[in-house]
Amino acid sequence: MVYKSRYQTPDEFSNILMISDGEFLTGLWFEGSRDTAKHEVDCEERELTIFSETKKWLDIYFSGKEPDFIPKYKINNLTPFRKEVIDIMLTISFGETITYNDISKIIARNRGIKRMSSQAVGGAVGWNPICIIIPCHRVVGTNGSLTGYGGGIKNKLALLSLEKNDMSKFFIPKRGTAL
Repeated sequence: MVYKSRYQTPDEFSNILMISDGEFLTGLWFEGSRDTAKHEVDCEERELTIFSETKKWLDIYFSGKEPDFIPKYKINNLTPFRKEVIDIMLTISFGETITYNDISKIIARNRGIKRMSSQAVGGAVGWNPICIIIPCHRVVGTNGSLTGYGGGIKNKLALLSLEKNDMSKFFIPKRGTAL
């Protein structure tokens, strides 16, 4: 069975939807974003312990602080490559960013290969079913382009600002996947 719950965010963000298998958080995304297509949304709305824990985490996060715990989550259909990318995203500190290219270089080094595709990394980052907690919003283009965020550019900007990033380093592309 799949269950869902809603989270009311501060005004500068879209609200959040989350789903669970009853025990683990299995999805977290901004309502109305293109990330909705990744998740089962026609399910029973119910308050569960995991949703309460996740909402506590989100309350701390949206207050501008880094939570000191992570709600229990489970990622379905996790390939070894996606896990590798997620593991790297989980190392990005609150208030920091990393580029798709940086992640591709880390993977290439770890695998002992010359080069890894940044586009493949982008696909794995974009596949992430649990936004914010797995901080895909902290992955940016090499030149500071805020591209590739399924939660919407408005939310990516607000998340990076909330984490006190130097926003002068970033720009919104005129075309591309961020819009």
